[in-house]
Amino acid sequence: LLDDMGCQVGVESSKLTTVMNDKKTETTKSYDTIKLGIDAHAKWYYVARQLDGATPQPVQKMELDGLLHFVAKQQKLAGEVHTCYEAGAFGYYLHRKLEAMGVSNLVVQPQDWDERGKGVKTDRIDALALCQRLDRYVRGNRKAFSVVRVPSEEEERERAISRQRGQLVRERQRLQAMGRSLLAMHGIHVTGKWWTGKTWAMIGSDAPAWVVERLKIYIKLIEPVEAEERKLTEQVEEAARDRKIPKGVGALSFEVLRREVGDWSRFNNRREVSSYTGLCPREHSSGGKRRGGSVNKSGNPRVRAMLVEMVWRMIRWQPEYHALRKWMPVLGDAKGSATARKKAAVAVARQLAVDLWRLFTGQTTAEKLGLIYLPDAA
Repeated sequence: LLDDMGCQVGVESSKLTTVMNDKKTETTKSYDTIKLGIDAHAKWYYVARQLDGATPQPVQKMELDGLLHFVAKQQKLAGEVHTCYEAGAFGYYLHRKLEAMGVSNLVVQPQDWDERGKGVKTDRIDALALCQRLDRYVRGNRKAFSVVRVPSEEEERERAISRQRGQLVRERQRLQAMGRSLLAMHGIHVTGKWWTGKTWAMIGSDAPAWVVERLKIYIKLIEPVEAEERKLTEQVEEAARDRKIPKGVGALSFEVLRREVGDWSRFNNRREVSSYTGLCPREHSSGGKRRGGSVNKSGNPRVRAMLVEMVWRMIRWQPEYHALRKWMPVLGDAKGSATARKKAAVAVARQLAVDLWRLFTGQTTAEKLGLIYLPDAA
């Protein structure tokens, strides 16, 4: 009887120990942090994993469902899971998926990850480099890479409309150039919308009949594209109607700029604003030598185009703007160098971006900047 009781006590003790070990496993993670560097492609994702501060493991190749399942497993192993991938054609769908799972994800600016200049680039090398940079970033080195701001879904929707309009404009211009090229081969040189009005009537009388037939095919493509372009233009301009817009800037340009920037308060200082525009000059300095260059174009190209376009309009409509007063001797010199005028326009555009940031974050007023709003602005 004693043996039976002793045996029974041993069994109960073993069960209790097993239950306690299971609970400990559930509450205790194997690692503090796991970092995943992801090189994203249309179908495949290359993933490099680093456990705490150990050497990154060999890169794995998986599809989207497999990646999400893999990330979920990492969450059970570590207290924190950090991931990153490069911004690009695949947008922010993966980012939002990872964030919804509770993962800390970063979308980073694309760059050449071949630090040693070996001339070798593969998806596995990129994933490994992303993982190593992510480790530095998580440990506190905020200059390990440049983090891209992820827009809200509403901001992304608005921006997609204005960007689609730009795509349609370029498509119309491409088709328009095809028609001009065909006409130029037969000694007929036209400008503007050659498929309408007097220009088309002239083409009908001067060009061979078979050329006119070829041009009609282009017209069948141009007209619907132009109609959709017009609709989107009106939609963007309508959205800007209730906003305060500086005189002469243009509702379309101003609204496109607003949609591209999103939130002006995301910039911490004027240097970040200038860098985002890509209007900062290049520089190569070594020892006592310093050589400057053209603008680096490292920022948002649409923002850069809108700012420069605004400057040329403001020369007429905003003569009291403080940056224009400074550069007007160069901009207004018709006999001067065209290169010098372009450089001056870039300088004013860069200052305009900084002033708009200061204006929309409440650091200054339009009166102090010498800007005049449209009369019907609230």
